[in-house]
Amino acid sequence: MTDSNNIAPRIASADTPGWVRTWGASPQAPDSSVSGVEPFEDTTLRQIVRVSGGGSRVRIRLSNEYGTAPVTLGAVRVALTGADHLSQDGRGHAVTFSGRPDVTIPAGAPILSDPIDLLLPSLSQLVISLYLPGRVDVITCHGTFHALGWSIPGDETASSSLPADAAPLPAQAFISAVEVVPDRPANAIAVLGDSRVDGVGSTPGADRRWTDVLAERLVGRDTTTRYVISQGIGGNRLLNDGIGASALARFDRDILATPGLGHVVIAVGNDLVFSYAPDTEETAGFLAMFGGEPVTVEDVIAAHIQVAARARVRGVKVHAATIAPYGGSEMYTAEGDKAREQLNAWIRTSGVFDGVLDFDAVWRDPADSSRIRGDLHMGDHLHGNDAGYDALARSIDLSLFD
Repeated sequence: MTDSNNIAPRIASADTPGWVRTWGASPQAPDSSVSGVEPFEDTTLRQIVRVSGGGSRVRIRLSNEYGTAPVTLGAVRVALTGADHLSQDGRGHAVTFSGRPDVTIPAGAPILSDPIDLLLPSLSQLVISLYLPGRVDVITCHGTFHALGWSIPGDETASSSLPADAAPLPAQAFISAVEVVPDRPANAIAVLGDSRVDGVGSTPGADRRWTDVLAERLVGRDTTTRYVISQGIGGNRLLNDGIGASALARFDRDILATPGLGHVVIAVGNDLVFSYAPDTEETAGFLAMFGGEPVTVEDVIAAHIQVAARARVRGVKVHAATIAPYGGSEMYTAEGDKAREQLNAWIRTSGVFDGVLDFDAVWRDPADSSRIRGDLHMGDHLHGNDAGYDALARSIDLSLFD
């Protein structure tokens, strides 16, 4: 017989029904594309993420998927930010894992926290603090870091202010998702993308990616909450690995496994750009990071059809973005631009998708359709600035997500 005095207290299950993802970042290995991620020991990692929609309960997903050894977290805490968006507001919550305040994440695995009773408003900023008591050499991360984060000596998870010895983090570390229990009907819009989805060129820490602005536009629109999840990786491609696993390889993990998934947006444009890139001294070092054979328009079309088919098995709607211009950049060739236009024509007219986000039409210069308008790119003729990403978000027909 079981001694009832020795029965552990019942823990709220992490698979409680009704969860929806409100923020995400695709996990990556700390390769040559992610600079400055040093080993950590006896260190607190404090990171701030802005959620899209809100909820009444919260859980976080942490990842050691690219780690080569188990990672122990001695303490984890979450809190809403204060008015300065840098400090905790004093209403922090200790995070547990199967009822325990510490946890060891196996090498190659993710982990979900226990549910946390925390009223999280839409578009609020959440502070997530992780204490690493032992040495961690390989950090599963997200390389394009547009949020704010710091490493702090010792266990500072409960500190309400940012200590003077805090050092900026160069990449998102371990955090891969925030999920909530919504208080009304809800669904998630997961965006599969590259550097233009990841917001390269937007102001770091300001939440000005086009996915951030889209989330703002969707708040309070009707009786359904729509959560926008950016799953972009800078340099990512549909068909070949390079910076991050290929989009087809990571699709199940980053998109289809999204709790509450209702819509998928495909916005990956690098396959043709890299396949037709000029072989010059300026591009050689960058292109050396990308293996695989060059691909054709037909290959990329087949990849889009594959993504759409895999998504529809889950009963979700599928949308695709046209590929914006890149004339004037180091990667440009006339052959690549012709291939881009062929792919865009197919995206617009194929009928494969439930909706089309025509980003090419928004960004192209009326005087030269191969180039981005001068006021919409960051200066490299390839990535947007804050105004450019804002224009993309405001061009989207919100009824696509009804």
